[in-house]
Amino acid sequence: MNQNKYVYFFNKQKNTDGASSMSQILGGKGANLAEMANLNIPVPPGFTISTDVCVYYMKHGKYPPGCKMEIKKNLKKLEVCMGQRFGSVRNPLLVSVRSGARQSMPGMMETVLNVGLTDQTLQGLINQTGNKRFSYDSYRRLIMMFADVVMDKSKNNNYDIRYDLEKKLEEYKKKKKIENDTSLDENDLSYLCKKFQNLIFKKCNDAFPNNALEQLESSIEAVFISWNGKRAKDYRKIEKIPDHWGTAVNVQAMVFGNMGNDSATGVAFTRHPSTGENYFFGEWLPNAQGEDVVAGIRTPYQINNYYKKTNNTLENKFPEVYKQLFKIQKKLETHYQDMQDIEFTIQKNNLWLLQTRVGKRNGQAAIKIALDLLKNKKITAKQALSRISSNHITELLLPSIDNKQEEQSKPIAVGLPAGPGAATGQIVFDSDKAEKLFKKGKKIILVREETSPEDVHGMFASEAILTSRGGMTSHAALVARGWGKCCIVGCNDIKINFNEKTLTTNNCQYKENDWLTLNGSVGNVYDGKLKLQKRDINKNQDYNKLMQLCKKYNLMKVRA
Repeated sequence: MNQNKYVYFFNKQKNTDGASSMSQILGGKGANLAEMANLNIPVPPGFTISTDVCVYYMKHGKYPPGCKMEIKKNLKKLEVCMGQRFGSVRNPLLVSVRSGARQSMPGMMETVLNVGLTDQTLQGLINQTGNKRFSYDSYRRLIMMFADVVMDKSKNNNYDIRYDLEKKLEEYKKKKKIENDTSLDENDLSYLCKKFQNLIFKKCNDAFPNNALEQLESSIEAVFISWNGKRAKDYRKIEKIPDHWGTAVNVQAMVFGNMGNDSATGVAFTRHPSTGENYFFGEWLPNAQGEDVVAGIRTPYQINNYYKKTNNTLENKFPEVYKQLFKIQKKLETHYQDMQDIEFTIQKNNLWLLQTRVGKRNGQAAIKIALDLLKNKKITAKQALSRISSNHITELLLPSIDNKQEEQSKPIAVGLPAGPGAATGQIVFDSDKAEKLFKKGKKIILVREETSPEDVHGMFASEAILTSRGGMTSHAALVARGWGKCCIVGCNDIKINFNEKTLTTNNCQYKENDWLTLNGSVGNVYDGKLKLQKRDINKNQDYNKLMQLCKKYNLMKVRA
């Protein structure tokens, strides 16, 4: 193990220690943050704690000697960059603490945002920004996230504090007749912050920490611990990712998309991840933080009008920022020679990039993108072939609904087409039950308001996934697309009652174990068990081009 260096700093044009070639040490996220800083892309400065530290922590239950001192030194560097001080009551620096394994594991490990906010530093943030509502909203988010990630999960409690906090939030909104979190004012949020802290103390037998450094150290440890969490282990098993790799931790200056109508957040792909078409595709939310888009808490808007015509695009609302983002995404795809998945935040009309990584895509998109990049001489034929797996080709064989039956059937609901193919199955509202029924040979459709990483085992066991909230870049869409699994998200036509285990749409009610059929390619949900048919792969032009390319390099003939 490298005894001299555990922490690597990154900042645009200054002091960047890493590069994209260092993913084994910095994890994928840390390596790409360093690379974007080297490319002079606007990345909030920060530092990455190496995967070696996680491996040491898992073995010994503590940081390696000298590591804590390195973290404090890099925190000082960050304070100088930002002109703020961590834990200051006058001009506080707030940070995000995020995981980052060598290979992308979307949503499987932990993140804590707004770290450094306490009862004391809160007033400093209010003075700094002049925005009470934003300050209390950020504090409310930290309290909820910290209680869930650090105080609850890291102690391996069976009790789920986040459920109680979200329930209290929903009850309060219902009482005030408020539909969206954005309608809560500063007094509502201040009240909720106090109520949340009282509930946490009562349920966890421990107070929410009002010390910035304690928050930071505990958050870093929680990310290390999450490497061995159930959902991370389940995902690694499915994706064949080695258990001994460990995760890096990225500590980064916070930028805020929830500062008002001049702020926003979003997720975008340099090409369409479901079709592979060469146009900039993504989703965004005004006055929000990144978790709101990825977790599917609110259904987001499109970033442009390529997908379908709408007025609420990022291009319409933030035209100058959109132009800047468009140039950056082109630069990133050219640099990495592959489709990129990027996260961005707009704070008071200023654009910040929070992440870039090779984007998850389905089989059709994988083949199309590889062939397009080859055609434009961005990659070699051997590189193109290495990016297409046997699973990608299998996806081209995924069934579709029988044409005659689909023509005669009227959809009971329509959502966003997030995963390929069609599927039919019995609806289930719980991931554990989905896994049990799958093991008994049942065909299951998992129905959720939105999926979370805790649902990964149920998602894998299901024929298809249906969510009432979220967009094309939500957790459900991202994971399903990576697995080539039928998925429909943001289906606002359905109402789910988890207590009664029912799904209601157009005055029709469906109970657990009732049959539905999903067309994940267009987003239609149908009543009952429609007949599925196989696709004729030979009619797929991209597949035929791929087979022609394969002929140049195959070393043996196969007859079947």
